[in-house]
Amino acid sequence: GDCVVTVLLAEEDKVEDDVVFYLVFSGSTLHHCTSTRKISADTLETIAPGHDCCETVKVLLCASKEGLPVFVVAEEDFHFIQDEAYDAAQFLATSAGNQQALNFTRFLDRSGPPSGDVNSLDEKVALAFRHLKLPAEWNVLGTDQTLHATDGGPRETLMHFAVRLGLLRLTWFLLQKPGGRGALSIHNQEGATPVSLALERGYHKIHQLLERENAGEPDSWSSLSYEIPYEDCSVRHHRERDIYTLTSESESHHEPPFPGDTCTGHIFKLRNIQQQLMVRKKVSA
Repeated sequence: GDCVVTVLLAEEDKVEDDVVFYLVFSGSTLHHCTSTRKISADTLETIAPGHDCCETVKVLLCASKEGLPVFVVAEEDFHFIQDEAYDAAQFLATSAGNQQALNFTRFLDRSGPPSGDVNSLDEKVALAFRHLKLPAEWNVLGTDQTLHATDGGPRETLMHFAVRLGLLRLTWFLLQKPGGRGALSIHNQEGATPVSLALERGYHKIHQLLERENAGEPDSWSSLSYEIPYEDCSVRHHRERDIYTLTSESESHHEPPFPGDTCTGHIFKLRNIQQQLMVRKKVSA
C-alpha cells in the first residue's frame, strides 16, 4: 500500500469537470474504495490501499456525478504481491517475545545493511507493519503476560531490534503499540535498554523520540496515509495528495449481480465520510 497509482483515461472516457472518479478494489475478504484526483484531462491519480493478503483482485474505475447513478467506466485485474519487506514485518510481528528469534536477529547488527540502505529498509518494513492485520492481543513484548513485567529479567525486545539498526519509523510505530513504552525500561543481556542503545550508537533522533512522552510521528511519514478513527470501518487519508481510502470486510465471497452494485454503496459511504470529516475540520479550526 501507499504507492501512487496512475490511471490514464481513454478518449471516450474524458468527461465533464463535475464528474468524480473512484477506484473500488474487491478482494476475497476486503473491499477498498479510494478517491482520486485529476492531474490532467486524461490522467487520474490515487493511492494503492494496503491489503490483508497477496492476491489478484478486481478493480473498477467508477464515475459519480451529483443526481446521477454511479457507472463503471473500466474494469481490470490488480495484483497485490508479497515482497521482502512484507516477509520481514510478518517475521518480526510473530517474533515478539520469542527470545530465540530475537537473538537470531542480532546477526543483522554485524551484517546489517549499508548505511545508505537503512532509510529504505526502515520505510519499507515500517510501512509493511502498518498494513499487517495484527491480532487484538498483539503486544511488543509478546502475548505471554509474564513477559509484560518490566522487572522480568534481561531479554531482547522488538524495540531493541529497531533501535539497534537505527530504524526511526519502526521505532515510532512500535511506541504506539501495547508494550511499546514498557519495552524502553527493559535491559538485554548486555544491560542495555533501547534508550541507552540509541544514545550509545549516536541515533539522536531516535533518542529524542524515546525520551518524549507523546512524540509525534517522524516528519518523513507526512507523505504517507494515516488512519482516521471512524465508527466500524477503516478510513485512511493521504495528506500530501488528499486521497481518502475506505476499507471494509467483504460481505460475501460471491460476485455481485452487477458491477455497479459494488461501487455504489462504497462510494456513497466514502463520500459521506469525507463530507463529515470536512465539517469536523471546520469546527476544530
